[in-house]
Amino acid sequence: MKAWLLALAGAVLALPGVCAADARLEASLRRLEPGTRLEQVCDIAVMQRIRADSSPYRPDKVLAAARAEPRLTGDTLDSVGGAFRSGGQWYQVTFECQATPDRMHVLSLSYTIGAQIPESDWDNFGLYP
Repeated sequence: MKAWLLALAGAVLALPGVCAADARLEASLRRLEPGTRLEQVCDIAVMQRIRADSSPYRPDKVLAAARAEPRLTGDTLDSVGGAFRSGGQWYQVTFECQATPDRMHVLSLSYTIGAQIPESDWDNFGLYP
């Protein structure tokens, strides 16, 4: 289910007519347990923010738990071992994401992009092309 939702979220964000897709994504997110929902909402927010900021990256996938398990405190997710994929390459990312109590919307987000992750390390972290 989690892998399906990740694929759906990526597909939804790539569609030009996102309104109808937003309703489907929201319905899918509401079916998740709250911790997983928070991780998904934050992953999507990080991806959108990096795309919107003046960086050369255009992520199509973000994984908060790629290199280390994120820490959950209340409605805040701290990811010190995240990764995102852009242009077929993976990069380190750390972020802090605070969401609403229902964990459906991000209230605040800060992130730092790190180094490119060598392809030789991808298998260790469950990353893929």
